[in-house]
Amino acid sequence: MTIAAPLPSSPEADHPALTDLMATGYHLYPRALDPVAAEALLTAVRNERSFDGDLFLSEAEFDADPLYRGVNPRPGRNLLEKYDHMLGFVEQDPQIVSALAALLGQGYSLLDKKLVCGVPASTIPDWLKARILGNPVNNLGPYVKPQYRDITYFFGIDFHQDLIDFPGRASDMITLYVYLHPVTASDAPLYLLEGSHKLGATVFPHDLTRNADASWRYAAPGRPAMGCQQVMLTGGAGFAGMWHGCTLHGTQPDVADHERISLRYLLTRGGGAPNGLDRVNESIDWPVILPATREDLNAAGAARIKHNAVNQA
Repeated sequence: MTIAAPLPSSPEADHPALTDLMATGYHLYPRALDPVAAEALLTAVRNERSFDGDLFLSEAEFDADPLYRGVNPRPGRNLLEKYDHMLGFVEQDPQIVSALAALLGQGYSLLDKKLVCGVPASTIPDWLKARILGNPVNNLGPYVKPQYRDITYFFGIDFHQDLIDFPGRASDMITLYVYLHPVTASDAPLYLLEGSHKLGATVFPHDLTRNADASWRYAAPGRPAMGCQQVMLTGGAGFAGMWHGCTLHGTQPDVADHERISLRYLLTRGGGAPNGLDRVNESIDWPVILPATREDLNAAGAARIKHNAVNQA
């Protein structure tokens, strides 16, 4: 699917989104997207779905048929499809369009778009909390009733690259993330590790050590370790940012008394012409592709290790 939005005649080599991604691996939009439109979409979603304990299977129901794969939104099972007519405040915002065109070229394409919900601790059943404690990726989809798997639900996720979902594919995508309501330090905000894209594609879980000054030592086999400053993404309704597929980011469990609902887009080039993201990738001294991107799961897709660095952020 190609985003239907007016595009500038040519990408600008000095566009802030391009220069930011080159230097830091991310770009934060200086102006929030339409907060009224963001809040209208949020209201529609909350009118559709109660984000409470009814989301979850019982322990007996889950154990009767545990399923760890195929539990995320997909075409035909994606609540955001119902609200496609309300997404113009994102997809046609001039600053979004110009930044994506500068990075991905004319006619950039959509790989995925969905709603992402950070589920508060107060909503999660006690039996489930005990099972997932310490997991690096707490995607709650396996434990959610099948009829509600049209949203991605998380209870924290360790620092990762979005390339994690694309073994064998070069990092030719950009993630665009939009908060639909104000997100403070208590609302499971995203954390980014600035400049981490420069180490290229590395296997999850990543080799990270937190320093005393809120920076991190990031290492990978055969590559020199680097220091990365953590950046916490907070903002009001319509706050938007984008990042490179190799930029490390994550979120702690939601400790607020309400869910955190956001939009997540994954976009790539529409054709084969060189683009700004190619320039970013050419500036990285290490491969931006891996045949295998993670080693935290067993054959069934369940977590086989306990490791979580982002909780130290």
